[in-house]
Amino acid sequence: MSNQMMYLKEDVYFEPLFNHWYAWPYLMPPASAARHVVNTHRRVMLSFINNYKLHIMASKEAVLAGGEFLNCKEEQVDDIKALVNEQASTCDDLIQLSDAIKDMDELVFSHTSGESIEYLYAKVPEMLKGYVEIFMDMEHRAGYRFIESLLYKSKFYKPNLQSLAFGVLSKVGERPFVLSTPRLPDDNHLHINENFTSQIVDTIFKSREIPISTQTIEQCFTHLNMSGGLTYKDLFTTEKPETKYIPVTSGLRLSYTGHAGFLIETPDVSIMIDPVIACKNDNDPEEMIGFSDLPAQIDYILLTHTHMDHVCIETLLQLRYKVKKVLVPRNNGGSIVDPSISLLLRQLGFNVSEVDDLEEIPFANGQIVSMPFLGEHGDLNIRSKTAWYIEAFGRKCFFGADSSNPDPRLYEHLAAIYPDIDVLAIGMECVGAPYTWIYGALHTKKVPKNIKQSRRLNGSDFEQALPMVSAFNASQVFIYALGLEVCYKYFMGIVYDENSMQIVESNKLLNACEKMGIPAHALKGKRVLTLDPKTN
Repeated sequence: MSNQMMYLKEDVYFEPLFNHWYAWPYLMPPASAARHVVNTHRRVMLSFINNYKLHIMASKEAVLAGGEFLNCKEEQVDDIKALVNEQASTCDDLIQLSDAIKDMDELVFSHTSGESIEYLYAKVPEMLKGYVEIFMDMEHRAGYRFIESLLYKSKFYKPNLQSLAFGVLSKVGERPFVLSTPRLPDDNHLHINENFTSQIVDTIFKSREIPISTQTIEQCFTHLNMSGGLTYKDLFTTEKPETKYIPVTSGLRLSYTGHAGFLIETPDVSIMIDPVIACKNDNDPEEMIGFSDLPAQIDYILLTHTHMDHVCIETLLQLRYKVKKVLVPRNNGGSIVDPSISLLLRQLGFNVSEVDDLEEIPFANGQIVSMPFLGEHGDLNIRSKTAWYIEAFGRKCFFGADSSNPDPRLYEHLAAIYPDIDVLAIGMECVGAPYTWIYGALHTKKVPKNIKQSRRLNGSDFEQALPMVSAFNASQVFIYALGLEVCYKYFMGIVYDENSMQIVESNKLLNACEKMGIPAHALKGKRVLTLDPKTN
């Protein structure tokens, strides 16, 4: 083969895997990974083995998308059995860690006298000795935290279980839902047994912009452990991707990148919020911003909270080679339901800084401010969440993501400090899943049905969103983070119609804004807004 210069094909998609399952933030920290290996992965796979016909039927029902049903065929039952057996060996430490966490819960929460807890240290399960701190709150209730940074340096953090999977969208048509089914090698995918910090990750994705020779490609790939019917040569082409990026010469440019994502640019800085860049099929109805629309350097990535559609490992790894710094909300440390985003991303090779509420990060002609974020986490004590305020050239933008508004006084206080917002973006996933959809595997006792139904992952509805618009005196409103784009079905699972409560509530806000003379839009597909510098 001649030594040609090659680019990564535009329709190549990437799935980071942990123990053959799609990697999302709660599969990275050792404690939460252990609970999911046992209470999600193993449980669902055993259910498939015992009731595969039910799983096959359920996986064909659109209304059950996102449910715990493997999307596998009858002839794959033996493959899933083999995966369960493999897990018993490769994840033995994590399985024991999961059991130890259950025992730890029982030990600590049975201490109800309010007296000293020091005697409990001697009773800590052997696998957790030295990895936990036990404490009392001001009401004399016992609790504990993991020393999370130490766990990342222990045998329980397993980058050897990480791997990389690649597909070409034109070959598969549509990506299947990623969270409910392990990824097995097949004819349409290439699996590479390398962890997420491997240099091959940056080499592959950098070739979207800077071509790589066929000789270098062969040198990079030939020593790797690979499987599947797709070859590494199928990922590359001599055709240069169509580069659509146009630099900003003045003012502030906002580009909606899909779901809860925005690219905010000035002539001096480029900032991305919650990037989830989907690989598009030519048949998809929406025009979307893709990787070729992005600048050569991203100065900041801002992440709002730990849910996988906001901290998207799939997208973050594809951007890593061009990102200077990631800003994340500060973490209290050690709670299994609230793992540190900072620690997680540092394992992946990112330069990360934590910020506290109302912390200001200046840049040329502007600043970034982390804003308090309420709700959307099932009433759990989740500290790792923040909305973002960006000001540049006198223009002010608020990106609330999935922030709820159970206490309008918060935004009245904030508006007194940051008044007259030019652009307010708010998610309105007002009827979210029961909180156990994300956090259920972390519990060590069964959660009653009434609690599941009451505590949901809800964002703002109309009654909560409208006071935000009024308090900030917003000049323009965007509703986003509803996953309306077809290309996001692979992680959203569901598709809304005009009668869905999320759409009904969003329309109420659009109508109210229209009556108030405020331009408002429900974002779907590509949208770019340019704001000129504000003069006094």
